[in-house]
Amino acid sequence: MDVIVCGAQVPFVRGGAELHMDNIVKAMQEAGHRAELVHLPTAWEKDRLFDAPLAWRMLPLDADVVISTNFPSYYARHPRKVVWLFHQHRGAYDAIDAPWSDLGLDDDALEVQRQLTEWDTRALGEARHVFTTSHVVADRLARYNGLEGEALYHPPPLAERLHTGEMGDYVFTPTRLETNKRPDLIVDAMSHVSSPVRAVVAGRGSMTADLAARVERGGLGDRVSLPGFVPDDDLVEQYAGALGVIYAPFDEDYGYVTLQAFLAGKPVITSHDAGGVLEWVEDGVTGYVTDGTPEGVADAVERLAADRENARAMGEEGRRRASELSWPAVVERLLSASA
Repeated sequence: MDVIVCGAQVPFVRGGAELHMDNIVKAMQEAGHRAELVHLPTAWEKDRLFDAPLAWRMLPLDADVVISTNFPSYYARHPRKVVWLFHQHRGAYDAIDAPWSDLGLDDDALEVQRQLTEWDTRALGEARHVFTTSHVVADRLARYNGLEGEALYHPPPLAERLHTGEMGDYVFTPTRLETNKRPDLIVDAMSHVSSPVRAVVAGRGSMTADLAARVERGGLGDRVSLPGFVPDDDLVEQYAGALGVIYAPFDEDYGYVTLQAFLAGKPVITSHDAGGVLEWVEDGVTGYVTDGTPEGVADAVERLAADRENARAMGEEGRRRASELSWPAVVERLLSASA
């Protein structure tokens, strides 16, 4: 088949969504299909929110199947459109009053939200089938748009390269350093850890300076490392050598970090409100689900350090579960739904 994968991107920003789009195209090609990624720039600000959706409506998409992904790429029109929903514009839905959203509870913002909900419901409702990356995304879709989505799990980036290794003396977190990812929780937690375990928090983002200041204020220079961007080769080895991985974002859509940690045989420490992460982390089985406080996270770190055999067993169970994910199965499910 000729397959077009549609995705939206804020220029100069690249993260999990962009990697996901690339991997869909690669998996389609490896399955023998001719696949191409079509992506358009988008803007999230309230005053420009409807510009990109209108652009997607006007595109000529000549292919057997179109697979749309994130907001607003699912506005694309095609008789055999399948949606694999990464997320909608969360700042207009469940996070409408969040600090990182420019939409609040004033009349103008609520009118934008009402109109976007109406448009989203129509555009998503045109699809032959709607998949989501997790049950969390499906639940939001049902709650706000009254539409059903089927969770379709997939392997994370670097799945074929991740491997196990010795459990070292540090916990690892690779993430964007942004408010919703809560990297500050990890820094604050380390001030409550008494065992000789360090934290490595890798990534870039708007919180970089704030995190560095927190480390300095807390006298944690020898306990918390902020290496910034980590290339893939180093990332794989950081996972392999960690005691465990901390990943406690707020209401995450899916969470590649969790699955990457599992494929490296590492248990994951998370929080009770981490969203899609909780579809994988089972407390005491594949990691620890904490109350989301620095003290709670610190206690989980201490438990890993105190019982490395149990930490290793939890990591192996996570590895077993994550290893069941397969791109060929994903491709077959997506294309069969377009018929």
